[in-house]
Amino acid sequence: MIQPTPLRHCPDLLRYSRRPTREVMVGGVGVGGHHPIRVQSMITSDTRDTPACVAEVLGLADAGCEIVRITAQTKIYAANLENIAREVRAAGCEVPLVADIHFKPDAALEAAKWVEKVRVNPGNYVDKKKFEIREYSDSQYAEELERIRDQFIPLVALCKDLGRAMRIGTNHGSLSDRIMNRYGDTPLGMCESALEFARLARENDYHNFVFSMKASNPKVMIQAYRLLVARLDAEGPDWNYPIHLGVTEAGDGEDGRIKSAIGIGSLLADGIGDTIRVSLTEDSVYEIPVAQALAAPYNLRGTAQQDNSNHELTASTIAPSYNPFSYMRRASSTISVMGYDLGGGGIVSVFTTQERWNAVAHKIAGMGDFKPEIILEKSNVLEIDPRDEVAVAALNREKSPKLITVLDGIDLEVIHAFRQLAFRVDSRHPILLKDTLHPPTGETDFITALLSASQMIGSLLCDGIGDAILIRGETAPGQSLRLAYNILQAAGTRIFKTDYVACPSCGRTLFNLQSTTQKIRAATGHLKGVRIAVMGCIVNGPGEMADADFGYVGGAPNKINLYVGKTAVKFNIPEAEAVERLTDLIREHGKWVDAPEPATIESPTLHG
Repeated sequence: MIQPTPLRHCPDLLRYSRRPTREVMVGGVGVGGHHPIRVQSMITSDTRDTPACVAEVLGLADAGCEIVRITAQTKIYAANLENIAREVRAAGCEVPLVADIHFKPDAALEAAKWVEKVRVNPGNYVDKKKFEIREYSDSQYAEELERIRDQFIPLVALCKDLGRAMRIGTNHGSLSDRIMNRYGDTPLGMCESALEFARLARENDYHNFVFSMKASNPKVMIQAYRLLVARLDAEGPDWNYPIHLGVTEAGDGEDGRIKSAIGIGSLLADGIGDTIRVSLTEDSVYEIPVAQALAAPYNLRGTAQQDNSNHELTASTIAPSYNPFSYMRRASSTISVMGYDLGGGGIVSVFTTQERWNAVAHKIAGMGDFKPEIILEKSNVLEIDPRDEVAVAALNREKSPKLITVLDGIDLEVIHAFRQLAFRVDSRHPILLKDTLHPPTGETDFITALLSASQMIGSLLCDGIGDAILIRGETAPGQSLRLAYNILQAAGTRIFKTDYVACPSCGRTLFNLQSTTQKIRAATGHLKGVRIAVMGCIVNGPGEMADADFGYVGGAPNKINLYVGKTAVKFNIPEAEAVERLTDLIREHGKWVDAPEPATIESPTLHG
């Protein structure tokens, strides 16, 4: 019996190579093919306000943004894209414009006349989404697909005639009832939703499109993109469409940057991604340097370069220790180190060096949740080169489990090195993750260290690898500890504070997202394990806040709706009262505790 070929999202988990794709032209900007990874963003101004939109587009272009998205929630809004595009071009700016479409096919048809690209969300473009639980028969399922065909094909035909590009962009949590009931709110459901639209486009010989699979949870986002790429490869070589990457509703400050670096960085490390957007609840111009920093190392490689430093051992000769499409933590044994239990599925501990321990020893009692736990030099950790056959064999003969890590100074990339260690060493040995194998000797730039550590350690944690972590790329002792804990939180590995899902604002937003998010943080930031979504409008509301416990959603100008899960329970609350009403709602559901005395470590400024 012939066994089916296993799904694969990249040629080799132990070696970098960029996924080859066809070229898609967005105006004069090429995506995929031989082009560098492109940086995108989205303006926040009301689409009817032409001067404000033009100014924001020009500001993003000046900052290095290569593609700019603008919301077009109705046909009336979409019609003003003509004026925006005319004024942007009159200013000498050729940056391509993208219309962001939800729910309204007529808005998409209008927008396609004026902009270079149209983004549609298969979860709410035509399709029903009432959060109904029902069984769909095959005939009912086919009937809804036919209805989608009738509404979507005119847009495909128009984009084909006008040379417009398209993004088929699925979001976790905003899938249609039809998809939800058959596949669930899962990466598989996200892929199926997008592939249905792609098949309709291909039936009409339209190929100038890209895919995206966004989620606010980095684990879900990574799995969805991996599954999509594997499914595209299984469909055939001509399904080589470019991929747009993003962690949606990542939030602001360090948390937003860390989540984005984990999700986007993990996929870039596997060669996936042709255009990226970092979604921060801040002025959109601040997204650009973060996206540029994430893309830069891979753009320097070029599209054809491959990492050959690991040529002796590849994923074809070493069995992976995990399923890339489904999270499961590596099954290590429990050992005791400095009074802490490591491994065995328990808490992932935070290491520091003796020097840094000494630097913060006098204030450990006041460091709250950012305390160092284990000193590297006292841990008896065993450092090995995972390519060293003799060392690996000796370790695997050991009768008792040992704490292990990758040897400093070797010529392997961090992610590939720790994957190989996990693949080759018995799983009973707990692993200490490090963000760098070449620790710096002088001061470092905080944002550079944050993005690198988040990508390296966060992506490994999302693969289920790691029982303890050590940050050395950031040299300031207190900041390195805070960064370690924030990476654990963002990866969903160790929850020690409130988790926020905050959308990045756009022209649909019905209140000031930045100031409101800060007010909500100030009131609720001590609620460990509670997940709160802050959404600017109903489009990003009950669906895209996915698995949040509570939601704060713009329902009308200056009016807020409050949610428990995906159910709206309070309506049209005046904005001035809404944060207090949110805390009352949290109390009603038994999730409230009073805040302890604050313990803080000074945070660096992330932007000017």
